[in-house]
Amino acid sequence: MQLPEDQIRAGHIPADLYRQIPPGTDMRRVVIVQEAPRSYKGPIVLTLVVLTGSVAVLLVIAFVVQIVAGAAVAVLSATGGLSYTINRTSKRKTLRSK
Repeated sequence: MQLPEDQIRAGHIPADLYRQIPPGTDMRRVVIVQEAPRSYKGPIVLTLVVLTGSVAVLLVIAFVVQIVAGAAVAVLSATGGLSYTINRTSKRKTLRSK
């Protein structure tokens, strides 16, 4: 019995708790209440929900920006305010013999 929890389960009162009990107290009527161990499930789930929500919001923003940009390019090119060309010319290297 090294841990205080083991002592309390066995019915023994650890020395630090024994000093806090007032003198003349009937030890058979003493009840020691332990605090429940901390659960980390709630904070972990909350973190995962926040991360998932952040990723979802960023994806929605990226999708909306893509749609708005595509619509703006379509409108501007249809009205003649914007044009773009793709130049695919290639430069050929010529070999010179000496």
